[in-house]
Amino acid sequence: MIELTNLYMFIIASFLLCLAPGPDNIYVLTQGITKGKKAAIITTLGLSTGIIIHTSAAAFGISIIFKTSELAFNIVKYLGAAYLLYIAYQAFKYRDEPLNLDVKTHEKGHLKKLYVKGFFMNVLNPKVSIFFLAFLPQFVSAQNGNIPLQMILLGIIFMILTIVTFSVIGVAGNILSSRLIQKPKIVKYMNIMTSFILGGLALKLAFTSR
Repeated sequence: MIELTNLYMFIIASFLLCLAPGPDNIYVLTQGITKGKKAAIITTLGLSTGIIIHTSAAAFGISIIFKTSELAFNIVKYLGAAYLLYIAYQAFKYRDEPLNLDVKTHEKGHLKKLYVKGFFMNVLNPKVSIFFLAFLPQFVSAQNGNIPLQMILLGIIFMILTIVTFSVIGVAGNILSSRLIQKPKIVKYMNIMTSFILGGLALKLAFTSR
């Protein structure tokens, strides 16, 4: 259904995009450093689930609303910025908490919060919707039939690449964190840095335009 040449190009482009520094992989990295690899992976799964929403929206034309409606774009944009500011506030508020590298599997409430946090970070960013609307169609062909299905398949591939790449980034952050566990002051500064990074991303999102 999808031409192999287009598929290979899509995989390479997607992998490079996953590696490029951005709000999502930076957040996963800081989660791996400050909360452990399991927290980073759960956050990655939340972020990746948001890709399903954006892919479906792009495939069925819903994202066009964000591209044509200033009001719709701004509503989602400010909701996303407010959510990032809330997460930044939480990181700063609990900056003195010791580094926790042992997130227990049975702590379902904690893991669920991380998942939901990642999901909403991704979904409440209208720029992601517009990105998928612009990015996916470049690798589909009307001659191969069923364009929405082609876009959904590409979105699934992008999601898998995101899960693998972000998980590796999170685990790498966790490996780094093992050197910090005996240095509470550094952990405090890491939490403060996380809050400033998220706050900066929130401001960037708030002042972005279509």
